[in-house]
Amino acid sequence: MDRTISYKERRHYKYNLFKEFQYPTNILPPHAISTRFIDLDLSGLLTIKKNYAWDGASGPVFDTQKIMRGSLVHDALYQLMREKYLPQKARENADWLLREICLEDGMPKFNADLVYLAVDLFGGLYTKSDLLHAP
Repeated sequence: MDRTISYKERRHYKYNLFKEFQYPTNILPPHAISTRFIDLDLSGLLTIKKNYAWDGASGPVFDTQKIMRGSLVHDALYQLMREKYLPQKARENADWLLREICLEDGMPKFNADLVYLAVDLFGGLYTKSDLLHAP
């Protein structure tokens, strides 16, 4: 009988999604991914389900309407990497997608480039698995 437990530390999230959100990505998984709150199909369509919780922007960036959709998509993709549904190499696409969504939502290019630079430099710290085990 396996007595090992697997668990995650709980985080305090700032935002909770009130209805399902979909966004087409260029991240094509080798097989469809379906979790409790996130799906990614073979065409790259990301579906984030109602009640998904996320942190919003990180670091010195303020949570504004110009970063909310980008932070939602980015956090969901990073979660799929932390949970090993996506490989670490997907981070480059996830980071670029954050920049592109910020531009779509009206963020000035200079600011979007700074957001991209920040996640490019420091984002790797947040894609490592957060699953813990105890005997």
